[in-house]
Amino acid sequence: MHTLALATGSRQQMLSITDRVQALVTDQGWRDGVLVLFCPHTTAALTVNEDADPTVTRDILTHLAAAIPHRGDYRHAEGNSDAHIKTALVGPSLSLIVAGGRVQLGTWQGIFLCEFDGPRQRTLWAQWLGA
Repeated sequence: MHTLALATGSRQQMLSITDRVQALVTDQGWRDGVLVLFCPHTTAALTVNEDADPTVTRDILTHLAAAIPHRGDYRHAEGNSDAHIKTALVGPSLSLIVAGGRVQLGTWQGIFLCEFDGPRQRTLWAQWLGA
């Protein structure tokens, strides 16, 4: 297992990590298989979405915030219940196909760490399943 250390800069952010993930694949010499990424935090998640137009990530965060506001009828005492709900909806892990040493993504796709309770230092775990 490998670990990626990441820093987020705001309370809600979609941090593009595509280059970091590809660099890990390249550095390890992984060629063909599956890379599993797992986020071991209850207020951050992982997703694949458009990474060509930054208004897409803005729209995602804006509409998640509208649907699940920071302040609401929550019982959790830490003041970050919205972050837990958003994380549950987006999810903690990704399985990414790697072929010929390249993470396989669509033309406009990128890999994102979704921060819902930052800014923070975050860790991702990466596990290689392949030859």
